[in-house]
Amino acid sequence: MKYTRTNLKKLEDLCQQIGYKVRYEQGHFQSGYCRVEARKILIINKFFDVEGRMNCLFELIPILPIDSSVIDEDALKNYQKIIDLKPQEEELTVS
Repeated sequence: MKYTRTNLKKLEDLCQQIGYKVRYEQGHFQSGYCRVEARKILIINKFFDVEGRMNCLFELIPILPIDSSVIDEDALKNYQKIIDLKPQEEELTVS
């Protein structure tokens, strides 16, 4: 998946369909993001560029609880792409 504003918007829409709100704010998070579980909010460092924002969402989306019945078909395809990317990244870090 290329790092474009369009793809970032698709990831934000996917999070919204899952039930999470994505916000970009200034904060003191070492990983670049914060997950507020009780309120279903994902807070990402507002100073990140598109690539940094997408990478945070790539890390967060696979660990979010998901109900595939509430997600439209396009968002489900994007979710599957993200899940498929995760094992490839893990293989690269192990090698």
